[in-house]
Amino acid sequence: MHHPIRISKNITTDQDKLSIAEKRQYLTLAGKFHTLIKDKFPQDDINEIRKIVRSGLKESAGAHNEKNIPEALLTLNTALLFADLIEPDRNILLAIGLYPLIKEGLTDILTIKKTWGEDIAGLLTGLEAVDRFSNKNNVVNQDNFRGLMLALADDIRVIIIMIVRNLALMRMINNHPDDNWVRDVAFEANFLYAQLAHRLGLYKIKSELEDLSLKYTNREIYNQIAKKLNATKREREAYIKRFIDPVKEKLEKAGLKFDIKGRTKSISSIWNKMKKQKVDLPGIYDLFAIRVIIDTPVEKEKSDCWLAYSILADMYTANPARMRDWITIPKSNGYESLHATVLGPESKWVEVQFRTRRMDLVAEKGLAAHWRYKGVKGDSTDQWMNNIRDILESAESGPMQLMKDMKMDIYGKEVFAFTPKGDLFRLQAGATVLDFAFLIHSNVGAHCTGGIVNGQHRKITHKINNGDTIEILTSSTQSPKSDWLNIVVSSKARNKIKQSLNEEHLHRAEIGKELLLRRAKNRKIDMDDAILAKLILKYGFKHINDFFAEMADGKIDPGKFLASYIDEIKPKTDNIKVSAEEFQLHEKDNDISNSEILKIGEKNIHGLNYKFAKCCNPIYGDEVFGFISADGTVKIHRIECPNAANIRTRYPYRIIRTSWSGNDGDMLPVTLRITGKDDIGIVANITSMIAREPGLVLRNISVDSHDGMFQGILVVAVSDSKKLNSLLKKLSSVKGVKQIQRS
Repeated sequence: MHHPIRISKNITTDQDKLSIAEKRQYLTLAGKFHTLIKDKFPQDDINEIRKIVRSGLKESAGAHNEKNIPEALLTLNTALLFADLIEPDRNILLAIGLYPLIKEGLTDILTIKKTWGEDIAGLLTGLEAVDRFSNKNNVVNQDNFRGLMLALADDIRVIIIMIVRNLALMRMINNHPDDNWVRDVAFEANFLYAQLAHRLGLYKIKSELEDLSLKYTNREIYNQIAKKLNATKREREAYIKRFIDPVKEKLEKAGLKFDIKGRTKSISSIWNKMKKQKVDLPGIYDLFAIRVIIDTPVEKEKSDCWLAYSILADMYTANPARMRDWITIPKSNGYESLHATVLGPESKWVEVQFRTRRMDLVAEKGLAAHWRYKGVKGDSTDQWMNNIRDILESAESGPMQLMKDMKMDIYGKEVFAFTPKGDLFRLQAGATVLDFAFLIHSNVGAHCTGGIVNGQHRKITHKINNGDTIEILTSSTQSPKSDWLNIVVSSKARNKIKQSLNEEHLHRAEIGKELLLRRAKNRKIDMDDAILAKLILKYGFKHINDFFAEMADGKIDPGKFLASYIDEIKPKTDNIKVSAEEFQLHEKDNDISNSEILKIGEKNIHGLNYKFAKCCNPIYGDEVFGFISADGTVKIHRIECPNAANIRTRYPYRIIRTSWSGNDGDMLPVTLRITGKDDIGIVANITSMIAREPGLVLRNISVDSHDGMFQGILVVAVSDSKKLNSLLKKLSSVKGVKQIQRS
């Protein structure tokens, strides 16, 4: 047995009291509400709801809210609208009735949970969360809009309650004195709640919200259209009768059971058509639509709808471009109907909609309103709300763009495509092969190179049409590019591309940093982070990762950067002995050569720019290969270069065959490492032997001695490998030399 909630606050001001007119309206609404639920709920529930309505609302201290809207009337109107336009639901109606008491602090969630159960308490928690952001003139603030949408997305029943509550509010503010507040409420109704209603299939509510929004934001246009529609009402009704009567006769002869009626389109939709088509009201040919609602069992729904259409098409000329078949493939919100536009009497175009009784119920009250919030999981509503979360979490623009993105996601037309196995996927109109790939799986999208659409190869930019069968083509070497963001239209694809690009950028930055640090270690240079950051800033980079990414791409030469780094620290290192490796930094081996001493490529390609790799310092006569770098220059490596194995494994497609021509080579530097006993005069013997050799020049020498042993690094300029081999033999014969080898 439930316990009624007692109200302890007292009425103290005139504003807290309901006026006589409001009390009369309240009693009328309460009577309607009781009539509506008396046959639909157990008597105990009815008694408790009546106690809430009478005690909790009529006598509450907060009879009017801060905008002087009577909470009692707003709550009763919300409950009546929900029960009438959607369906009576015990827990939702109780939550609607209890919500003002939570707002006024007359009870709390814990008490509700104990008295009414967890489900109702959960609904009220959701409504509280929404109320923190909504109806406070701040929905246009981006953070508030995000908070509002994420609060709504938690429970679809909360969305439905807030949509209906917003409609109840919009009906009550027609003569409200605060014009600015009314416009804000109308803005929120149009850009948020009308769109949510559309997505949930609540078309009747959606149309009224849009009409009222137009009324409050552009009353002059609203009144003009309403006046013209009223003036032509009799003429329009007469025409509808002339159109319907012969159609009705034909359908009856075919044995169909049905209702047929005409309806005028909403004022807001007429205004949108006037703006889009740039015509006045008489120029809008489809001001009304004829609806044929067929009584038929589920198994005959499609065949009977198509039968009715064929009868109509025999009577009037159909416009195939205006055919809309949402029976074969329903809309994502569950909407099913067959729309046709035909040339009726007096050569006027008329839209006719064919649907069954079941389809009409879904179209009028919304599929989600009937079964989604009762616990069914995994429908497209979940997917849509996930898409909205993606938009909210990744958006970098302002709130107006957020609302525009969301509106496009909701109102945008849909296309349907199949996989080769026959699985059906629903996409936004304008979606490309790349969108389809990301919809299947993020990894498929990231490696997509194109697709086979209806048996023909198509690029990733190809736009999908209804009924296409698409096989996605992938490659392990493919990865997302920044221009892909201009190809896709879905928020999921855009978010995944951005995420992948950020990860790839970070990965390239790590490679570039490792490349620089390895080169610095080889040259025995200790990198100082502060000096490094300062120098990177001088290079024009605000972010260090951008710098290292370009180094990984070959746009920044690590050797030249190290030269700049050494210049940066030079005043601190004037007394440091320069090693042989550091000496190479200042040599001509960085200069691009155009001499014809090499044969590059299978057919001896002339004119290629090349340079000799510093990691192995090849000279004329060495067995070499070419590696095509990112800037198109061919780097020449020795076959036994320590980096050769890694290059061949990672970049086999960038290797080019290279050999020496018959011409003598230039004098190129070679680094030699020598060890031995530290005998008197040994350095002099080595240097004098090099000096006596023709075609050799000693460019640098660095020798360290310790415990009777010495280690030396020599840099010798030599023209070819034969002269180098001869020198190595002679140096090996010098007394005290234990080992000599080329680096």
